[in-house]
Amino acid sequence: MAQSVEERVGEQAGAARVSNAKEDRHFVTALARGLELLSCFRSGEKMLGNQELADRARLPKSTVSRLTYTLTKLGYLQYDEEVGKYRLGTASLALGSAMLSKLDIRQYARPYMQELADLSHATVSLGMRDRLSMIYVENCRSQAALTLRLDVGARIPIALTAMGRAYLAETLDSERADILERVRELDELKWPAIRDGVNRSLEEYRRLGCCTSFGDWQRDVNAIAVAFRPANGNAILSINCGGPAFNLSPEFLLNEVKPRLLEAVERLRRV
Repeated sequence: MAQSVEERVGEQAGAARVSNAKEDRHFVTALARGLELLSCFRSGEKMLGNQELADRARLPKSTVSRLTYTLTKLGYLQYDEEVGKYRLGTASLALGSAMLSKLDIRQYARPYMQELADLSHATVSLGMRDRLSMIYVENCRSQAALTLRLDVGARIPIALTAMGRAYLAETLDSERADILERVRELDELKWPAIRDGVNRSLEEYRRLGCCTSFGDWQRDVNAIAVAFRPANGNAILSINCGGPAFNLSPEFLLNEVKPRLLEAVERLRRV
């Protein structure tokens, strides 16, 4: 099965991070490799085998076998003997739940997000950066059937999506340059088109107050997004509103949705 862009981003960014950190004498490589294995599980995937984990983490299968054995003993993985694969264990879920429980911004944002989702008959999501991806930490849908099926934990590429581009527009120049350099290294062939798309988004963020992705990530998906840093100094967050292109025209998103999205973000900036 062909890998998605998100999967390749996660693997290569993770491998590069471990490789660079090895030069630090305080860096514990075994711990890093174990954590990278846990990050190999994507939203919607229930189980992975040692070979799949080895391919994604770019590690020898023998090393992965020792790591999965240890992680299983500690409760971070569960082994299914019938299929010979692993699923995330309760210890891993507890870590994620603890992290989400600390994100008070989710509770503040949810009413505004749901109101916007109902207005647009679309999906409204709150995301944070993880390496070269954005990860959904909150998600609201309208009651309409025609919405994107992306849940909390879903991962989308930072340089191709409205949510990711809004993050790039809001972050410091130095961080943006570092992210884009790693995106370039990931796919030299597609880099010119990606770079042009990001530059266009940076300009429209200054001009329109939001970033757009009209068929840039997926041909049949339209979205707009705004990023912000809460007043408490926490990490930058992005809110997007998106859905099927035949249901969400660029004009509707910019004329009807954008003013309400900007109003919601302005309130959340003060949290």
